Amino acid sequence: MRIVLTSALLLAGLSAAAADTARDPSGTWLTEDGRAKIRIDRCGQSQAQVCGKVVWLKVPNTDAGAPRTDLKNPDPKKRSRPVIGLQIIDAQKDEAGKFSGSIYNAEEGKVYQVSLERESGNELNVSGCLLKILCGSQTWTKVPDVNQQAANTASEAAVPAPKPAAKPAPKAALAQ
Repeated sequence: MRIVLTSALLLAGLSAAAADTARDPSGTWLTEDGRAKIRIDRCGQSQAQVCGKVVWLKVPNTDAGAPRTDLKNPDPKKRSRPVIGLQIIDAQKDEAGKFSGSIYNAEEGKVYQVSLERESGNELNVSGCLLKILCGSQTWTKVPDVNQQAANTASEAAVPAPKPAAKPAPKAALAQ
């Protein structure tokens, strides 16, 4: 009887853990418009919350070639921060399968109330509102956990520069 009860409790614990993993939004996500990748990880006390930061931008630099910065931030002291690496999802709390909290939109310099809910293994529903009036949602797609900009920069640096064409030997050397 103890073996059956212990097995049942163990299985119940495993299925609860699997359910928790299934709704956990941790991972790297491509935004619906394809312009950014956001890495979401567990954070906070006892890893009960999630936080997210920008790890890739489709257009990482300005027309002048400088990295994109947080230009629209209402705090002038923060406007020089690079967007890549910027934490935009803050202290999400798990509430009935959804993580609720705030998200910062660097393009507007505004903070929205947001909820994150895993729709499937590869889709994350991101729903947000400003002042509970202006609301919208997006579906983000899970992508591999690779910082594409870092990988591209490293691979470009690893490619050797083309060698100059060999100069033809002088005619006198050929005649000998």
